[in-house]
Amino acid sequence: MIDISYKFTTLRYALVEGSLQAPPEIIRRIREKRVPKGDVLEVARAAGIAAAKATSERIVFCHPVPLDWVGIRYEFTGDRVKVYGEVRAVWKTGVEMEALSAVSGALLNMYDMLKPLCAEIVIGEMRLTEKTGGKSDFTECFEKPLRAAVFVVSDSTYAGERKDTTGAAIREYLEERGLRVSVFETIPDDKEKIATSLASCAESGTAELLLTTGGTGLGPKDLTPEATREVIEREVPGIAEAIRRHGKERSPFAMLSREVAGVVRDSLVINLPGSRKGAVESLQALFPGLLHIFPMLRGEGHNR
Repeated sequence: MIDISYKFTTLRYALVEGSLQAPPEIIRRIREKRVPKGDVLEVARAAGIAAAKATSERIVFCHPVPLDWVGIRYEFTGDRVKVYGEVRAVWKTGVEMEALSAVSGALLNMYDMLKPLCAEIVIGEMRLTEKTGGKSDFTECFEKPLRAAVFVVSDSTYAGERKDTTGAAIREYLEERGLRVSVFETIPDDKEKIATSLASCAESGTAELLLTTGGTGLGPKDLTPEATREVIEREVPGIAEAIRRHGKERSPFAMLSREVAGVVRDSLVINLPGSRKGAVESLQALFPGLLHIFPMLRGEGHNR
């Protein structure tokens, strides 16, 4: 299986269609409920729903998905019945396999109920016709790559006593997603220095996304949030809430972190934890939806 533990949940939807072709007389008997084995459509509907729910039991690499809704509907066109399977779930992975399972389960049960009446039944191709949810729905496109600034806040790293790994991980994460890291600095745990560095970067326009790592805890020198609040003009509390919620699902210590996020000029400032793991998990909680803030800052609205 693929590891999806780092993902966040979104509303997922998939629509699949397939068909069953048979002589017109057989199609009429389906519609008129004159099939010896019973009501073909209702049995197939129940079978399709059951098949969707059991997808992970039959498809080796599928994750068990807590389905919120499975729907089966039909459309008659001459010598065939079109079967539509729809699935919704709020989860970390897509539901197209569940929709495919729903339609295949419905079609196979229709075939089984009709085969004593006719040997000319054909199950037509199934295809995914719609899929929504997941990162592709929240990806933004920019004419020029967004620029990012990474500030590693640490006395020991600034003094050369400790090697930085967190800032490097943040840089790698950003560059893998098409951002250009135009500023990368290590600064001490000094409130005035942190505030000055953020304000200078925002004022110069050298980066749209300003990330700090470190100084978000409750130690005597953890003052990054206080320094950030001196700089930002508008706080964006949902960003910090998303970081802590995502983190709390993975470690109880995340609730002790004090990240702050906000806007200054046309730049977005976000505090990240000092640990490598915590910083990367925080970015996983935010991307790709985070980047939607930049069209909003430019007055372009949501465009969705």
